[in-house]
Amino acid sequence: MTPTQAPPISTFGLDRFFSELVERGVANEPIDRTGALRVLSDQTLPILPLAHSAGLIRRHFFTNRVQIHMLHNVQCGACPEDCGYCGQAKTSDAPIAAHKLKSRDEILADAQRAKEQGAFRYCMVLSGTGPDDHDIDHMAECIAEVKSRFGLETCLSSGLMDEAKAKRLKAAGLDRLNHNLNTSADHYPSICTTHTYADRLTTLRAARAAGLSVCSGLIVGMGETLDDLVDVALALRELGAESIPVNFLIPIAGNAISEPTCAGKLLTPLFCLRVLCMMRLVNPSAEVRLAAGREIHLRTLQPIALEPANSLFIDGYLLTKGSPAVETIRMIHDAGFELEHVDGALAMPLQTLLDSIDSPCAATDAAGIKPAHLSERKLAKLRVSAPKA
Repeated sequence: MTPTQAPPISTFGLDRFFSELVERGVANEPIDRTGALRVLSDQTLPILPLAHSAGLIRRHFFTNRVQIHMLHNVQCGACPEDCGYCGQAKTSDAPIAAHKLKSRDEILADAQRAKEQGAFRYCMVLSGTGPDDHDIDHMAECIAEVKSRFGLETCLSSGLMDEAKAKRLKAAGLDRLNHNLNTSADHYPSICTTHTYADRLTTLRAARAAGLSVCSGLIVGMGETLDDLVDVALALRELGAESIPVNFLIPIAGNAISEPTCAGKLLTPLFCLRVLCMMRLVNPSAEVRLAAGREIHLRTLQPIALEPANSLFIDGYLLTKGSPAVETIRMIHDAGFELEHVDGALAMPLQTLLDSIDSPCAATDAAGIKPAHLSERKLAKLRVSAPKA
């Protein structure tokens, strides 16, 4: 029986089904493969109760807080790998501006901006197969200073790595190493041929052996099947990944993989929300992050996606723009969530925003009328007269 042929749950049994999901989740017991496939495919499971159930589990482990992360390319392009989803790959014709490894001052300036915009974690990314000893020395110096000057949590994504290099980064103060599995072992040869799924597992195990926290996720929409999505969710569970970024393929012209499809269909907001719920239910205690493509594929469902997900990126991704920090923070606030901060203190620009965000007209002109259509006579009618004595 295929996932789409699974028998529907009766209306009478829905409440019990969702109740059991929550009971298992708060006990940190993952749903099995059959349950995960049902979450993805069974249209008789209404999306709002499903998201609410995932949200109860998320709140059990992470309360009502949202971590925001800022991602920066500290080295971009000139990559010898052929990952079909990436504009930096040697096979991509995407018009990107490549640059060498940034200087210490440039990286620290980016970290300061991340701090000022409310980031909990500063994520640095190097293009290429993996860092050499000089790159490790440089990044270790930068990581140590980011930690001492800004107190930010740090994450580094730098390709394939062995345990010895991971230990040097750990000694410098690195908190997490990111290396995404991206897809299932079976589907991996369809997205990349210059390295293997097993190579990625080796890097993640090296990070774990070095005492680093592991950040590893996936990209939804690379022509995979529903089984592939469940495979990678279960693999991340087995790895014990503390952080799971869920990316949705951004259709960049020039990339080998540019049409965002899963199970033969284009991604939809409802399906992407189901993927996030599935990831929370398979990995109840992991940080689940709204990553690249959330603005494109979740669209108006982004606030609801904060039920299963407890973190997100702000201010764009490696090669593409995203929602400005102000818009993202306002969305978090409007949805009833709170920002999580490293030291309990906020940089003044962010504090000023939060102090004013409760005003219903905080970012609008008078009554929302376009400036081109405002006149003094109309403005006079919009003003509220002082009460008579």
